[in-house]
Amino acid sequence: MEQTQDGGNLSGVHHIILVLSGKGGVGKSTISTEIALALRHAGKKVGILDVDLCGPSIPRMLNAQSKDVHQCDSGWVPVYVDQEKSISLMSIGFLLEKPDDAVVWRGPKKNALIKQFVSDVAWGDLDFLIIDTPPGTSDEHISTVDALRPFNPMGALLVTTPQAVSVGDVRRELTFCKKTGLRVIGIVENMSGYVCPHCTECTNIFSKGGGEELARLSGVPFLGCVPLDPLLSQSLEQGKDLMQEFPNSAAYPAISSITRQILDMASPQS
Repeated sequence: MEQTQDGGNLSGVHHIILVLSGKGGVGKSTISTEIALALRHAGKKVGILDVDLCGPSIPRMLNAQSKDVHQCDSGWVPVYVDQEKSISLMSIGFLLEKPDDAVVWRGPKKNALIKQFVSDVAWGDLDFLIIDTPPGTSDEHISTVDALRPFNPMGALLVTTPQAVSVGDVRRELTFCKKTGLRVIGIVENMSGYVCPHCTECTNIFSKGGGEELARLSGVPFLGCVPLDPLLSQSLEQGKDLMQEFPNSAAYPAISSITRQILDMASPQS
């Protein structure tokens, strides 16, 4: 177990993973959601903490946007996505009166909520807690890392797209991890080629290999490429589980491989 003994609501959480991206729109929430579903597929109990306060998209991706958050003696009870309670979720999306409400807050108020999310959600026993962060390296990231530091997080997963502008932003994210002492689990290159649903040919719309090259130059693991796949988009739009309902998706083996590598890193032998 990677936690300190007196961890409060996080004492039953074995592994904490932060998902970071240098810029918006690279599919960070998509990767967070799909890895959570793949870990569930592997028999693990998973929590997702959505600290992207201005763009909380994960409730929609897991078809849980109409659920309510309740209080218990030890804080907030997370929303359970499935009847087996194998995926639990906490997001500011559940605390807004209307789904279209904008979070127009200054930094201190955002940071206070992030600290409350870290300490006051009653997760129970979890194999993995995945934390979906906002884009960039802002005040909110420092608050998140500082609040989690006592619980010895497993590390950060960095998401990029192949083109140079996105890779450059992830380079800054690597510097952030170094400065805050956060281990980098690896880099994932998302939207890495478009898979035609008719002929299954893969076209590199955004060039290719930028994430892999950055991982090589930085000496951090490269976990794999996830292609642009209409079936993946469809599963997220409909709030369905890609791993269960779209096993023929081109993204399926990529997500499975990335998840296997995370499980290997989390095993006691490694």
